[in-house]
Amino acid sequence: MHRSAGILFGAALLSSSLAACSNSNGSSTATTTTAATSAPAKAKTTKVMASSNGLAVYTTNCSTCHQSDGKGAIGPPLAGNPVVTGDANKVIHIVNGGLTGKISVNGKSFNGTMPAWKGTLSTSDIAAVITYIRSSWGNKAGPVTSAQVASTP
Repeated sequence: MHRSAGILFGAALLSSSLAACSNSNGSSTATTTTAATSAPAKAKTTKVMASSNGLAVYTTNCSTCHQSDGKGAIGPPLAGNPVVTGDANKVIHIVNGGLTGKISVNGKSFNGTMPAWKGTLSTSDIAAVITYIRSSWGNKAGPVTSAQVASTP
């Protein structure tokens, strides 16, 4: 029963993610998660909740461009990306403020627009999704906190 509900929830998130990428005229549509949260009793529970919230935020808002495996399609790859695993403030700045123009990731060029998520997603959702991408697909970087997101322009 729980597995079926999880699959249905994941399918719903995936179908709503199609609106997250910017189109050629620079406009974007964003979808946020609305999962209710409560104070967890144990630290282990907190880590699991943050991880699953990061996955939910990623699936809803990022996977259309960056793909579910982090290898990128329209957008650059996040898997094995030194910006993602490097200085946390740099990736926070990109997620908060968006990114437009030509960039190179691992020798491949990309030229597009990533929407700014600050003001659309909460600082806790941004922290969760950055923590998720910094620790997924073979990436091995530390977590990001809501306080770090709030203090980074």
